[in-house]
Amino acid sequence: MTLYVSGFYCALTTLLALFLSARVVQLRARFKVGIGNGDHPEIYIARRAHGNLLENAPLGLLLLAMAELDGLHAGWLHLFGTVLLVSRLLHAIGLTQGKGKTNIGRLLGVLGTWGVMVALAVVNLVLFLEA
Repeated sequence: MTLYVSGFYCALTTLLALFLSARVVQLRARFKVGIGNGDHPEIYIARRAHGNLLENAPLGLLLLAMAELDGLHAGWLHLFGTVLLVSRLLHAIGLTQGKGKTNIGRLLGVLGTWGVMVALAVVNLVLFLEA
């Protein structure tokens, strides 16, 4: 069994993580901050956008990979992977553009991420029970 679909979404999520990390580096260079935030809210928000991705995406991607290994149809895998990736992107954009305030991007990002994680957890439990 291969993990082509999960690998695809892992690769795209990695690119998003690298982009968000580069944003933190860019802001630290602009404000001449070596570590931490240096009392600059822009850096704090950029760090949270990056950190939140790293806190949530790995579990979703792991659940996606487990479902793929258990034989879930590629169409479902792409649906879950796309929603997860778009949700993480919406959250990062919402957090950054909203300057840390609650907004529709963050809300949709969180709900989409949690929805995919709950759905994939249930899928994996069902696949286990059917095995």
